[in-house]
Amino acid sequence: MSRRPASGPRVPARVPARLGEVPFAEWLVPHDGTWGPDADHDTVHFDGFRVKGADAAGSRFLDCAFTGTAVEGGGLRRARFIGVWASELSLVATDLSGGEWRDSALLGSVLAAAPLTGARLTRVTFRGCKLDGINLRGCVLTDVAFEDCLLREADFGGATLTRVRFPGSRLASTTLAGATLDEADLRGAALGITIEPASLRGAIVSPDQLQDLAPLLAEALGITVEAGGPPG
Repeated sequence: MSRRPASGPRVPARVPARLGEVPFAEWLVPHDGTWGPDADHDTVHFDGFRVKGADAAGSRFLDCAFTGTAVEGGGLRRARFIGVWASELSLVATDLSGGEWRDSALLGSVLAAAPLTGARLTRVTFRGCKLDGINLRGCVLTDVAFEDCLLREADFGGATLTRVRFPGSRLASTTLAGATLDEADLRGAALGITIEPASLRGAIVSPDQLQDLAPLLAEALGITVEAGGPPG
């Protein structure tokens, strides 16, 4: 959450719940209203900011905070979010593809119909967020936590999930088909997922989840389950 070397903890042990707890809060300066491509924003506070259909591709946000901010449409392609803290941030139909998110936290935020195709997320925490219809195909997620979130119609096809956690989250109509999992921890999540035979290789699930997943795994593997013994 601050300017630290990349060798920090895998997932932040404690995410600041309020802006005043953010390490760089005292250095934040109010946003001056500029928003465009390839812009550099360093220790800037976007508070109540509203922007619609604007292009900010290639912009960099370093140690910035977003509170009550809404971005609708437009593009943040290849944008970098490093050490960002956001509360009640709304990104709707905004192109986030090819970007980088690192050492950041989003609380009570909404991402809807926002493609993150090919983005890289490292040490990012989503807490109490709603992610609706987002395209995460080809993303690389490392040490990412989805805590108490709703992921609805999220597509992780072709994504790589390394040490990703979903505690208290609900995955509704979410596809993991074609994803690569490495210590991806699904324990504590409600699973409404679409998979292929190898989709859950490398996942961590609870015994109860494994029992619930049995019919889905059987279907993916082409196994027919019938009661009774073979015909006499």
